[in-house]
Amino acid sequence: MDTVVENKMSLGHLEHSKKLHVAVRKNVMRPLKIVFLGAGSAFFQKLFTDLLSMNGADSGEMALVDIDAERLQLSAQIGGRLIEQMGKQWTLSATTDRRKVLAGADYIINCIEVSGTSVVQYDNDIPAKYGVSQCIGDTCGPGGLFKALRTVPVVLDVLKDVEEMCPNALFLNYTNPMSIICLAAHRASKVKFIGLCHSVQNTTNELAEYAGISRDELHWKCGGINHLAWFTELKGKDRDDLYPILKKIAKSQNELYEKDPIRFDVMLHLGYFVTESSGHFSEYLPYYRKRPDLLKKYCRKGYLGETGYYSTNWPQWRKNIDQSRRESMASYEPLPIERTWEYASHIIEAIETNLPYVVHGNVPNDGLIENLPQNGIVEVACLVNGNGVAPTHFGPLPPQCAGICSWQMSMYDLAAIACIERSREAALHSLMLDPLTAAVCCPAEITEMFNELCNSQMEYLPFF
Repeated sequence: MDTVVENKMSLGHLEHSKKLHVAVRKNVMRPLKIVFLGAGSAFFQKLFTDLLSMNGADSGEMALVDIDAERLQLSAQIGGRLIEQMGKQWTLSATTDRRKVLAGADYIINCIEVSGTSVVQYDNDIPAKYGVSQCIGDTCGPGGLFKALRTVPVVLDVLKDVEEMCPNALFLNYTNPMSIICLAAHRASKVKFIGLCHSVQNTTNELAEYAGISRDELHWKCGGINHLAWFTELKGKDRDDLYPILKKIAKSQNELYEKDPIRFDVMLHLGYFVTESSGHFSEYLPYYRKRPDLLKKYCRKGYLGETGYYSTNWPQWRKNIDQSRRESMASYEPLPIERTWEYASHIIEAIETNLPYVVHGNVPNDGLIENLPQNGIVEVACLVNGNGVAPTHFGPLPPQCAGICSWQMSMYDLAAIACIERSREAALHSLMLDPLTAAVCCPAEITEMFNELCNSQMEYLPFF
């Protein structure tokens, strides 16, 4: 990949000078202790399988944590089956109390979901009354803000425990809203912390398909913020620029355009392709969801932009995940054990073996992207080896791409302040700056919507 430009800074508080690794090893050499927070998560089975797939990681300790005892036990059963099937010697424990297992942890994987599915309908339906149409609504917009208000205080409490009980652990976050959680964590905690998503991996696969080449033939450079990272370079195996080809196809082949209408439309107008799927991406922008005619013209069913898609389906999806795990345990059929492209296991393996690996992580913008706010979080290529995680210098984004990222980063800044300082005023001001909400509502309407959202879920917002 043409993504590692310059090793300019280290992640958070990794002290590279104090942790020198001389040799490159083929295998993980020591038994690790890994704590999995939110073990009932949809991420669990794949990530757990990935961890067991690390070269040489035949033994260690896995500690599963979830406040839902039933779902925790189900995940523990799945984990035990995987350990047995893959012939590993890991010990497995499960608890609803994280403080019982955090001590001595080397790595913590965070997949918690505060409030479960109990308020997701409010996050969608109340803004809809004011004309704010959301497809997913869990990382930006009104839904993303209120998920942050529910989630970030819990994450910060977890990080206090980590500082006390396992201060040298690396915290790998998968929980959304990614940017706001990462920003608050880096401002309020000393824990080594990186935010991980899979939108870069997914999109490179899709771009290769759209261009008619294999993923291995794709050469690219990508940077921005989570779900708004831009492919500023996109080349084929002969290093030929693929953008003219993609733009020509998007204009002439309606069948391809329909696979990703909003991302293709933005590419045609702003010049570059972005990392998040069309439906979710549409929520980050003020253009496509503010009028019924625009929704009809640009948005499609499902992940391509359907209004209320996530809030309508997530409760049933979650039940389906649980049922699928029950059926797996009732069956003697082997579980799938293919390693995925999720970053967590590859980061751990690279640190433990000193064999370099590149991930795209969410990290503080300490000069990494010059024309984005320097007090925010960006998503850039990071070099991982025995010294830890080192974000790399990206350079400036094209100004139109930087402008779109900056809109969201202003909102995230106030959302992080609201979560850290327990400030209702900062939370309201954050919503005022959301591009989609501001495209639809005036300040008085936003205030009314905000108050209604607060009242709907005060159980999870006691500091308000």
